[in-house]
Amino acid sequence: MKIQLHRLSRQMVAFLHDLTMAAVSFVAALVLRLGTDGVLFDSTNLWLALALFTLVCGAVFWTTGLYQGIWRYASLNDLVAIARAVTLSLLIFLPITFLITRLDELPRSFLIINWLVLAFLLAAPRLLYRVFKDRGFDRVLERGTQTRVPVLLIGAGDGAEVFIREIARARDAAYEVVGVVDEKGTRVGRRIHGVPVIGHLDDLAGILETLARKGQKPQRFILTKRPTREEFERILDLADARGMTIARLPRLTEFRSGEAERFEPRPVAIEDLLGRTRTPLDRTAMRRLVEGRRVLVTGAGGSIGAELVRQIATFQPAHMSLLDNSEYLLYSIGLELGEAHAELSRTLVLGDVRDRVRLDQVMTGEAPELVFHAAALKHVPMVEANPVEGVLTNVIGTRNTADACRKAGVAAMVLISTDKAVNPTSVMGATKRLAESYCQALDIAERRDGRFGTRFITVRFGNVLGSTGSVVPLFHRQLAAGGPLTVTDPEMTRYFMTLREAVELVLQASALGVKAPSAEAGKIYVLDMGEPVRIMDLARQMIRLAGLRLGKDIEIVVIGPRPGEKLREELFHEAEPLVETGQPGLRLAAPRTVNLELLGRNLDELETLAVGGRRAELDATVRRLVPEYHAGDAEHDRSTAAAS
Repeated sequence: MKIQLHRLSRQMVAFLHDLTMAAVSFVAALVLRLGTDGVLFDSTNLWLALALFTLVCGAVFWTTGLYQGIWRYASLNDLVAIARAVTLSLLIFLPITFLITRLDELPRSFLIINWLVLAFLLAAPRLLYRVFKDRGFDRVLERGTQTRVPVLLIGAGDGAEVFIREIARARDAAYEVVGVVDEKGTRVGRRIHGVPVIGHLDDLAGILETLARKGQKPQRFILTKRPTREEFERILDLADARGMTIARLPRLTEFRSGEAERFEPRPVAIEDLLGRTRTPLDRTAMRRLVEGRRVLVTGAGGSIGAELVRQIATFQPAHMSLLDNSEYLLYSIGLELGEAHAELSRTLVLGDVRDRVRLDQVMTGEAPELVFHAAALKHVPMVEANPVEGVLTNVIGTRNTADACRKAGVAAMVLISTDKAVNPTSVMGATKRLAESYCQALDIAERRDGRFGTRFITVRFGNVLGSTGSVVPLFHRQLAAGGPLTVTDPEMTRYFMTLREAVELVLQASALGVKAPSAEAGKIYVLDMGEPVRIMDLARQMIRLAGLRLGKDIEIVVIGPRPGEKLREELFHEAEPLVETGQPGLRLAAPRTVNLELLGRNLDELETLAVGGRRAELDATVRRLVPEYHAGDAEHDRSTAAAS
């Protein structure tokens, strides 16, 4: 009801504006034709004709749908509608006035002048408003044409306007927009370049039935805005039931970043299923963090490391050092960086974070001011089967990197951590928790007693869509092979975030952490991952997006939890009270720290056991150092969830 009143009030303002313009045009036309001395302002017939003209215009304007158009998107279609309404108004006014006054006081040429003046007074404000909003004249003289594939747009904002305008300009456009659905409901009943906004998203099923009765049944939904997860599921259900497909438009930000070249619909990506709103970022702070500084990224060839390299490069660092132990991955990201930023000074460093001597050499030779530590073994079953390697890379490798940063006087080191470090049930999670503990203890030690040594910043987040070893690439491979899709447990949930968003928030957290006061030493930045997603639901949606039918074209098989796998992930430990950062998308976990010297001695012992391959003693030591570590599978997690 509130939305309808808001829409009606905006239409009424436009209607009153046009009535005023009708009255003004009548007087202006007379003055232009007769001059101020020739107009008989004291004539009763003149004022009667003025009132009659205004009433006729008001009736015509309202009944011809002149207020269905949106001023924000005024174009040639609206000019045609105005010309039609003005012509009709004068054609109705002429015989009525002739019968009453015989047109004694109105010269015949007045009608032509009035047509021109009124059309101008109605069109000019609309076009000026559009020009003001678009900051240019290049979009106002466009007109829609019919295309072939009938589509229904979801979202009545800028994306819809640009798409309608673009297909109008393209002679070979493949689409005919039969209508627009407004997710907010504020523009229902109006038009965008002549295309009607025909209903609210809640009325989508009824809209489809109405269009089908009119012979305008759409074949495809095109998402012009990212819907919420619940809205997307509703759209997907309707598309599935009616044999329709779903596509989305590139977001306007993708053009600015160079990700999209043409404003063409594209398949719905798996990240669109999350329904996450984009977190507003302080890019100025991110640029200040990186610009003009020497930056080193460990694990630069991995999923997270490579995206860090891409985004950091856009902020114009003085020099980038890329370190990885994989020759192929290092070559690949180095080649990509060279093609995208040929002018950027860079060094490709083949090395392993396990080798502290090599790390010291790199720190001395490259002299980084910022270090992003993304090197890690993160595949849970793989590390579970190879715990020695997990300890040497995730724990000892992190300690080597942190110690080398401290020795070289690096301004800040950023550790990329994981939600699997909270109440871990796997070796991977436990090793990442030890890595967190060491960086936390170092950060507190470096800022104790007012000292300002190296800043150690830890950032923790959940699963990244499409990263190496994640479930999404696995499902894509299984779909391509014809299935089945394998799910470990029907109730298993995970937090998901896109790779780009995760790295953006890492940089945002780093910018905050570098300038954080000493009181925040040792705290962990935790990314807001939104609501967890059931893996079973994700599998079903991917099947439907692929145009397949569950149970007929492809199956889902429950295979049971893998070693070390949790049923539900957590972002905070109960001993880590939440602290607000003031930055959307980021929260702080209060530190759970141990004495740095004591932890250092324990890590020495852990390294000795790992190098010696003494797995039983290694496992016992990890359990002792991470008391909340419950090795095994999801059964412990299931019993804990049931108890709570």
